[in-house]
Amino acid sequence: WQQQQRRQLQHLGHRIKEEFQFLQTQYHSLKLECEKLATEKTEIQRHYVMTEIAKRLNVICAQLIPFLSQEHQQQVVQAMERAKQVTMGELNASIGQQLQAQHLSQHAQGLPVGPHPSGLPHPGLTLGGGSGLLALSGALGAQLAAKDERAHLEAAAAAAAAAEHHRGTDTAETMNPLAVQGAYPPGAFGLPPPGVNGDLPGAAGYGAGLHLVSPQMNGAAAAAAAAAAGYGRSPVVGYESPHPHMRVPGLPASLQSASGKPAYSFHVSADGQMQPVPFPPDALLGPGIPRHARQIHTLNHGEVVCAVTISTSTRHVYTGGKGCVKVWDISQPGSKSPMAQLDCLNRDNYIRSCKLLSDGRTLIVGGEASTLSIWDLATPTPRIKAELTSSAPACYALAISPDNKVCFSCCSDGNIVVWDLHNQTLVRQFQGHTDGASCIDISNDGTKLWTGGLDNTVRCWDLREGRQLQQHDFTSQIFSLGYCPTGEWLAVGMESSNVEVLHVSKPDKYQLHLHESCVLSLKFAYCGKWFVSTGKDNLLNAWRTPYGSSIFQSKESSSVLSCDISPDDQFIVTGSGDKKATVYEVIY
Repeated sequence: WQQQQRRQLQHLGHRIKEEFQFLQTQYHSLKLECEKLATEKTEIQRHYVMTEIAKRLNVICAQLIPFLSQEHQQQVVQAMERAKQVTMGELNASIGQQLQAQHLSQHAQGLPVGPHPSGLPHPGLTLGGGSGLLALSGALGAQLAAKDERAHLEAAAAAAAAAEHHRGTDTAETMNPLAVQGAYPPGAFGLPPPGVNGDLPGAAGYGAGLHLVSPQMNGAAAAAAAAAAGYGRSPVVGYESPHPHMRVPGLPASLQSASGKPAYSFHVSADGQMQPVPFPPDALLGPGIPRHARQIHTLNHGEVVCAVTISTSTRHVYTGGKGCVKVWDISQPGSKSPMAQLDCLNRDNYIRSCKLLSDGRTLIVGGEASTLSIWDLATPTPRIKAELTSSAPACYALAISPDNKVCFSCCSDGNIVVWDLHNQTLVRQFQGHTDGASCIDISNDGTKLWTGGLDNTVRCWDLREGRQLQQHDFTSQIFSLGYCPTGEWLAVGMESSNVEVLHVSKPDKYQLHLHESCVLSLKFAYCGKWFVSTGKDNLLNAWRTPYGSSIFQSKESSSVLSCDISPDDQFIVTGSGDKKATVYEVIY
């Protein structure tokens, strides 16, 4: 029995040994397969990372090249073409050489190269992580430098020279003390010019002590950034936005800057291709272009200010709130109280628009009522001289013809009502908007009318023939618009937070992404070279026509609902949700 038991144990031992050998063979096979998969994963990660680096470098180069001379532009383009010819074999060899040099350097300094203390792979070898991306970026920089170091140095030097040539010299001015809480230092309102698209004005004012050149940058990008920082200009990379939470929804990574901060101005071609705009050297220079603006008056209306207008003489400002328009004399400094109050509409209904005739003697008021009020301002005490009644329950916006003979009202039912001011009669209605008509402007020659609606459309009307000429469809409601006094461009403020600048006869347009919420009002300067927009994000922004370089900004303490610019382009008035209006002086 014992012998039989021994034989059974021997047989069982042989079986266990065979199964162990089989499992060991299987383990080795799986190990080889895992190593093979890990190698393939590394290659895929390397390809992906290099693709991302190439996209970002391409954006950086596209933004820098317009600032270079023709000779340097050609050199940079040639260097980029040579870089595209680098094969994966050469790239892998370069990466291997750099990693080997890194290992030798660490050994020479007595630093461990083994596993990371956390148990994770060494950060310098992790291709999928951020430092691995930097390692690959450094390897690419080394490869490109070996190919054409001289071209990169000249490109960086040219970028520095361009920055020196076009650098801004503006100083900060005082601003609303309520607007400087948080990220804005006291007194930071006047903002120096931006560098390239993506750099907001006022980098120094917004982020004192910012390290503009990251220690992780390398190659030509770091050289250009260092050169730009040395001349007071914000570089393309290494710049921290004053609105760090702001991101442009739906934009591909190729349109973002290398620092992760998106460019804010884009040209959209006829086929829908979107590209960041390289601003011309004179974007913020020349006659008629403001340097900055400063607050000079605060007008405490007492109710939310939904409408503002300033007289041709720039002496009087009119603010529309709940049930009344208040008149202010801003010709003298000091604290302000209204010089007159015009009770309009119903007591609990908001004024939505008020417009002065050019002689300053007549004011037209519309709002949450079916009636427009026409005020005679020439009498010692202003009085209503007529009322115009339509079938619509509310008027959202008003426009006056250049000859002061006709008034156009945007109605909540979508119609545009045309009024004869002399005879005080309704003479025509333009029908087309399928929801409320929210905003309006008229061409300087009085032949075309532009309207925007809550039906996501902008429409152009021929006033001589009484018909619709154009229709532009959008994916967002239209809250504001303005027609450039010099023609060709129409700026549109969206509920989606975008501002779009359309060419009126070509399919070209610009899309501007600085507001973080809906754009509530918009107004062109009378010279046509710039315009302002205001939003629910408390922001007043001045833009260069048409490509939207940001000239200056003001952050108010509440939503900015309305704005106007004086006919001499010397003053800006805004109305806000904190029951006041603000008067700014434009500094040239």
